[in-house]
Amino acid sequence: WEFNGSFYQPSAFLMMGIPGLEALHHWISIPFCVLYLVALLGNCTILFIIKKTQSLHEPMYYFLSMLAVTDLVLVLCTLPTTLGIFWFNMQRIGFDACLTQMYFIHTLSFIESSVLLAMAFDRFVAISHPLRHPSILTKTTVIKIGLAIVLRGVVSLLPIPFLLKRLTYCRKTELSHSFCFHPDIMNLACADIKVNVFYGMVILLSTVGMDFIFIVLSYILIIKTIIGLATKEECLKALNTCVSHICAVLVFFIPMIGLSMIHRFGKNVPPLVNTLVAYTYLIIPPALNPIIYSIKSSHIREALLRTLWRK
Repeated sequence: WEFNGSFYQPSAFLMMGIPGLEALHHWISIPFCVLYLVALLGNCTILFIIKKTQSLHEPMYYFLSMLAVTDLVLVLCTLPTTLGIFWFNMQRIGFDACLTQMYFIHTLSFIESSVLLAMAFDRFVAISHPLRHPSILTKTTVIKIGLAIVLRGVVSLLPIPFLLKRLTYCRKTELSHSFCFHPDIMNLACADIKVNVFYGMVILLSTVGMDFIFIVLSYILIIKTIIGLATKEECLKALNTCVSHICAVLVFFIPMIGLSMIHRFGKNVPPLVNTLVAYTYLIIPPALNPIIYSIKSSHIREALLRTLWRK
């Protein structure tokens, strides 16, 4: 413990695996390894296919590439600590290392939310204004959108580690997860955390919350456009281009909202439920997104089959 007057700050935190199932961690690590492997291979495959296939050099697939990169980095942020606990019982993580991991996890989550919004906007333009789609979402515009997404995520969450470093902590250092999460660290403090709670809530609502609202509005406008189409076949074809994105949105936002609600209001929720929702939020979307797009996107599926056939 570092002591400076009445100021206490732990040198390290202790991360937890799955509560009550510590004896089974080696066996539990098997499905986690499978999910991590699927996420790494799947997202790398998506990136490779898009890079090598000239016909996929379109806004929709550029945004999908951004999503795949975000998922890859997110997986690499949580993989060492999660498997370190399951395989070697390595629970200790330095204070600054924990804040760094927390910052990247939250930043990447915010970036993924923004990318999903950009993909919803792309679908809206493609369906509502198909002739103007190439002129509205040019390569330069897509690059600017991507930079704005990254900048918003990086800047909006930059104060969070510093707000945590100013706090005085109690002697309890056990985290609830095998990774560092802002509400989890914040609740270990003995000091007044109103500023942290307020800033975290404002940033969450003004970024992820607004992204979700605009995604819903985009699909309301898309549905209005689809209803106005002449034939049933045209309606189904237009709607089919959105299925993959809708699945990705649900897979990302449902666990995220659930985890946020548990940390803020679920004081009596069993620790096991909290842990499972957290793992669902951080591991399932990166593993499922490549599968969803490979199954539902005929262009990616065909490009993948052509690549495999050549090899």
